[in-house]
Parts: sequence; C-alpha cells; structure tokens
Amino acid sequence: MPTTTRAAVLWETGADWKIEEVRLDDPKANDVLVTMKAAGMCHSDDHVVTGDLPLPLPVIGGHEGAGIVEAVGPGVTTLAPGDHVSVSFIPSCGRCKWCSTGRQYLCDEGAKLFDIGMMSDGREAHFVNNAQGDSQAVGRFAQVGTFSEQILVSENSLVKVEKDLPFGVIALVSCGVATGFGSATERAGTKPGDNVAVVGVGGIGINAVQGARIAGAKRVIAIDPIEFKREQAMEFGATHTFSSIEEAMLAIPDLTWGEMCERVILCPGVMHGDMIEPALGLTSKGGTLVITGLAPMLENDAQLNVFMLSMMNKEIKGTVFGSSNPRAMIPQLLSMYREGGLKLDELITTRYSLDQVNQGYADMASGRNIRGVIDFA
Repeated sequence: MPTTTRAAVLWETGADWKIEEVRLDDPKANDVLVTMKAAGMCHSDDHVVTGDLPLPLPVIGGHEGAGIVEAVGPGVTTLAPGDHVSVSFIPSCGRCKWCSTGRQYLCDEGAKLFDIGMMSDGREAHFVNNAQGDSQAVGRFAQVGTFSEQILVSENSLVKVEKDLPFGVIALVSCGVATGFGSATERAGTKPGDNVAVVGVGGIGINAVQGARIAGAKRVIAIDPIEFKREQAMEFGATHTFSSIEEAMLAIPDLTWGEMCERVILCPGVMHGDMIEPALGLTSKGGTLVITGLAPMLENDAQLNVFMLSMMNKEIKGTVFGSSNPRAMIPQLLSMYREGGLKLDELITTRYSLDQVNQGYADMASGRNIRGVIDFA
C-alpha cells in the first residue's frame, strides 16, 4: 500500500516551508524507500525559496540526508532493508560515459534532478493535497527531498555506509562536507605548502578550510563578514581570518611575500558575477580560482579583467560536489572522521525537529549556524 509521510513542502516562491502529509507510491523497479534519521539544512534549498533556483512547485525540500532502508523495489541489488545510507543528491548510474571514466559527479542521471517524476521511470509517485483539497503531484529537491520522514528515491542516489556512524554526520557528508572538501583537494588541487584563501565559511566553506589544511596548505585564509564563522574557521584549520576580500588584500601580500594565494575557493551563500574579479585579485600568478557557491540560475553577467587572466596565467574553474565521486568520497570522508582526521560533529551547530525547519533557515540567514540539522528522532 502507498505510504503516507510528513514533509516540508514549498508551495510558492518567498513562502515558508509548510509541513504537509505526502503520499508515496510503493517502490517500483530500482526504487528504495528510506526512513529518514537526519537531514542537513543547506543554503541551496533556500535558493528555491528566494527564486534564485526556480524549480517546479510545489517541491519537498532537502538534499542532504541519512536514514535506514525500509523497503526495496525489483532490481535493487546493492541495498537491502535495514541498511544505513547516505542520500547523495548527485546520482551515479555507473554506466554512462562520465561514471565509467571516473567522473560520477557528472552522471547523465543528473539531467533528471529537477524532474517531478521518479528518476527510475519518470512516473509521478509523490502526492499532496492542495488548498482546494485536490491531489497534486509534488517534486523533490534533487530527486531526493530529504525534509521528509520517509523518502522514495532511486538506488542511484544512495550510498551504503557503516551502521555505527552517527546519522547527523552521515547526512552532512552527502553534500556540504564533500563539496567543500573536494573544492580544495580535488578541483583546486591544493598541494603541501600552498597558500589557500576560502571566501565564505559557511557549511561548505568551512569544509574547504578543512580540506586545504589536510592537503598540507601552508596558510589557510578564511574570509567571512560574520565573526562567529571566522572564529569557527580557526577551529577547523584556518591560520588567518579577515572580514572581507578588501581587508584581506591589505594583508595577504605581506603574509605571502607578495605571491598571493595559489588556490582561492569562492563559496559565498549567494554567488554573483561581480565577486570574480576581487577573488582573482587574491589569486597568484599561475593560480586557480574555484567557484563553488551557487549563483542565481538566470544570472549571466560576470566581471573580470580578461587581459590579466591570460597574462598572469590564471584559471577559473566551476565545480559540483567538489568534483568528487560520491561512492568513493562519502565513505572516504567517514573513514577520516572515524580515525580522527576530519571534524564532522563540530559542524552541527543546532539540531531541529522537522516542524522547526523555518526556524533553522532563519538561524542560517542570521549567521548563527555553521550547519543546522533536522533530527527526525
């Protein structure tokens, strides 16, 4: 029989999340039903609220998560009821050109992330009653919608993990930790002795700080206007902090003997094109600027001095999921955590119930949280 669950649904741009009863279809071929235990509250979900990421509405929020497999549909071979899983908003089919060449983060299944229908077969499988009392299909952020007590997802969006790990930690590595860490280690290619600047040290940037430290950076410079986040950055491996790029530009030439930063990672809460040129100012000759932060989908303008870009041999890179492979990176990060090399518990500033989802995002907007987590327990 179809399952009924509670979930945070966004009905219109600019509105609050509303807790609704959602009806889920039974698992069909390659589908998995998961009982959620924790969900991370990433800034990307707020981009849907503001309209910077215009998704079909209504939609169930959330794309970071951890839970326990409740049931599987026909053809599911890698998971069984009782397994603990990390919910990866980046699917990996294992068969397309990108997966088969070691680039799961570019999996062709990603083209379906903002469809309303199931990734497995395209059918509508999630329904909610609208204001008129009529049944209406509802989408899920990145085909997962982790702000829900139970989720029905593709096997391709789940990564099996060890059962003794905390669910909050498992949830965070499914997006924010992997994206930030990989931005520093994979996409930027931080090497021992590098100077690294991280612009914006929220839930993603703080993990870019960790990644740069673990990769052996000589200096890790965290830049954020919020004092609490700068203080937290020092706990996670930053060697210096500044409140703005302008303030950093006054000090970094002396700190680096005029060399500036070999790697700069740009991950503000909302990315805009006019941030690129100042970030390039922090970047050394031959250096790399990685753009991790999410920009409004319809924004096309970017300002930079193209002459200096070429004459200084600099490069600008985009990244999704830190250019890392979820089926490798998620277990790797959890192993590093288990061995004491990666801070994950400390990322969770506040835990909320599902009914407190709007309070969690208010706290994020005011700079009180590094990461809020919905605890379904």
